[in-house]
Amino acid sequence: MEFEEVRQFMESNHPGVITTIRRNGAGQVSIVVCGAYQGNAAFVSVRGNSAKVRNLRRNPQCTVLSVTPDWRRFAVVEGQATLYDAGNTDAEELRVLLREVFRACGDKEHPDWEEYDRAMVQQEAVVVLVKPERVYGRVG
Repeated sequence: MEFEEVRQFMESNHPGVITTIRRNGAGQVSIVVCGAYQGNAAFVSVRGNSAKVRNLRRNPQCTVLSVTPDWRRFAVVEGQATLYDAGNTDAEELRVLLREVFRACGDKEHPDWEEYDRAMVQQEAVVVLVKPERVYGRVG
């Protein structure tokens, strides 16, 4: 399977799960809304201090599962995460990136972008992009 198939699948199937690695080596699983963005699996963590973000800062290896609402078809992306937040990204660049990933994860516009921008700053939101190293699934 190629990432192009996964990308097409993720464009219309946004429920997902990310598995990160805890300090003790066990998996930590979180429900996310995901999508595909510039050749990566992507999502926004609206809490910058969440377990998944802490784990990814320590060990960027992770797995993202995108699934249909009935759980019959799915795509998996394994890879290294890159995190973008106020600590490593220019404020305007981060604002634009947060909006673009929001669109990629929902195929829609936010009803109030100014409100969204304020909430993302207040919640110390983090954009997570996962570069595919291995992809697989049942998308057809």
